[in-house]
Amino acid sequence: MTTALAYAAPSASEPLSPFRLERRTPEARDVQIDILYCGVCHSDLHTARNEWKNTMYPSVPGHEIVGRVSAAGTDVTKFKLGDLVGVGCIIDSCRHCEPCGEGLEQLCDNGFTGTYNGPVFGGENTFGGYSSRIVVDERYVLRIAHDEKQLASVAPLLCAGITTYSPLRTWGVEKGQKVGVVGLGGLGHMAVKIAAAMGAHVVLFTTSAGKVEDAKRMGAAEVVISKDAAAMAAHASSFDFIVNTVAAQHDLNPFITLLKRDCTMTLVGAPEHPHPGPDVFGLIFKRRRLAGSLIGGIRETQEMLDFCAQHGIVSDIETIAIQDINTAYERMLKSDVKYRFVVDMATLSEQA
Repeated sequence: MTTALAYAAPSASEPLSPFRLERRTPEARDVQIDILYCGVCHSDLHTARNEWKNTMYPSVPGHEIVGRVSAAGTDVTKFKLGDLVGVGCIIDSCRHCEPCGEGLEQLCDNGFTGTYNGPVFGGENTFGGYSSRIVVDERYVLRIAHDEKQLASVAPLLCAGITTYSPLRTWGVEKGQKVGVVGLGGLGHMAVKIAAAMGAHVVLFTTSAGKVEDAKRMGAAEVVISKDAAAMAAHASSFDFIVNTVAAQHDLNPFITLLKRDCTMTLVGAPEHPHPGPDVFGLIFKRRRLAGSLIGGIRETQEMLDFCAQHGIVSDIETIAIQDINTAYERMLKSDVKYRFVVDMATLSEQA
């Protein structure tokens, strides 16, 4: 066992603060990673504040991890010392159910083990990337092909990237299709970049006129202010696919009516409070579909990282010190970030 520095939430009502934890000594298939950067996901905030009513304390969030291999077990074959690697939302799964066999560990019938907050269906707590190092079985470690100078901006791909890439791939987005992205936040800005790189005609829906130029810079062909009923109506029944990234309760019906017959809107945002139920007639009269998507499996996450490296895609970030994490959470609640916070984990040493 080795001691790692970290930041943890002691309870739902207390701010994150310095914490020391024990990491296991690498076993035969384990990779030890010195964490260089960790992205800040809205799920981190939900978990730290127990908004999903399942948090185990102390809670060390962080599942957008990039770093360097500093030790490897005797049977490790994929990685060597010094490699740049990533760890996303999953650090284990049952490995024998049908989804695991298909490379869909995120849908493991027996519940995957989260990088923090332990197994989905309950079990021993796990500690995430707001820490100096982590030890993970090599099956759940990803190779980073981006240039090392981009490493901080790569970190959010491990959650925000795969969360948006997976539905775009699953529902077969291809060149020339009209694809809508609802929301330009940490998830939405990745969806715009990835869908545009796939060759889609991307339309961004936002409530903020101040995000129009950013969306176009990222690859959106059009931007619609979703509060403008006339602008929304102009796009009725015209979309091949919509990915809805908004993680706050809102009315889904205005977006469902934008879908063509037999087309799908997929939800990837996880709100604290449920959305109002959609109008069934908006679905049944054009056989439209409302779906959901959860991150992606390890194989698909590696595919996403390679795709993003090939197309020069990274996240738009603001780098922060770990000591500023509580302020960053408050700013996230106000949407005061463009478009993802990333913690420089070198700042952890300042607490030692």
